Amino acid sequence: MVAKLTDVAKLAGVSPTTVSRVINRKGYLSEKTITKVQAAMKTLGYKPNNLARSLQGKSAKLIGLIFPNISHIFYSELIEYLEIELFKHGYKAIICNSQNNPDKERDYLEMLEANQVDGIISSSHNLGIDDYEKVSAPIIAFDRNLAPNIPIVSSDNFEGGRMAAKLLKKHGCQHPIMIAGKDNSNSPTGLRQLGFKSVFAQAPIFHLSGELSIIRKEMEIKIILQNEKPDGIFLSDDMTAILTMKIANQLNITIPHELKIIGYDGTHFVENYYPYLTTIRQPIKDIAHLLVDVLLKKIDHQDIPKDYILPVGLLSGESV
Repeated sequence: MVAKLTDVAKLAGVSPTTVSRVINRKGYLSEKTITKVQAAMKTLGYKPNNLARSLQGKSAKLIGLIFPNISHIFYSELIEYLEIELFKHGYKAIICNSQNNPDKERDYLEMLEANQVDGIISSSHNLGIDDYEKVSAPIIAFDRNLAPNIPIVSSDNFEGGRMAAKLLKKHGCQHPIMIAGKDNSNSPTGLRQLGFKSVFAQAPIFHLSGELSIIRKEMEIKIILQNEKPDGIFLSDDMTAILTMKIANQLNITIPHELKIIGYDGTHFVENYYPYLTTIRQPIKDIAHLLVDVLLKKIDHQDIPKDYILPVGLLSGESV
């Protein structure tokens, strides 16, 4: 249940007018009264609408986009397509870069609520279910289980992992491994690992934190290559796959003869600048279109399913 101004007034033991004066900082108010009202607002999770007074019931035509790392090429391209789709429907985007920081993500959620956004698309995953269930604005998740009542749009992660493993097997790999990110959330992205394991049940999976510096990441990958001596690697994102190809070349490991490499995402950037890489392609443009379509239906109070899964494809290069 979303708290109202009258709920704050009741808990603080003051009138709704006093609550409004505290929010708008109008007139003389004692510190005791201000403290009581602010404490009640915090307890109830009440967020004043900064635009409500000027909008007078009209839609703000704003959509919040919360992503963990907007410098990541996949998220950059997805956000670009989302902004284009939203603009077609008369909406402007507010882009929030949570940087895997729970405090930033919480502050952004509160800011978006306070500014009365019409809806939120989130692919961040630092907060608990309670934080998202408190938000009154419609929310759609991309590739994240944010809360039981929030619909999820994703590509077919399981099939993507299985497709990569089958391709490595087809090309004769006997000692394949997978390198994935460290994602402690209950995320659909984890299905890539299950898909890979459905073909190579005994294959080891190594996890690299997204917070590692490039130097640390290179060092970890180098150690894995030297210790494991794999003949095939499936990586859960293209940037790490490109980094792995660089390190393999430094170690004089020939690709694809001694080592076959498959990435994941298949952005236009990778297709144009690293066509050598074989990768599992997510349909980024279709994902953006579906995210906006589902969100607009939720804003319109239409009944919508919980899960939407789009097919993935293979972008063939020369690394396999």
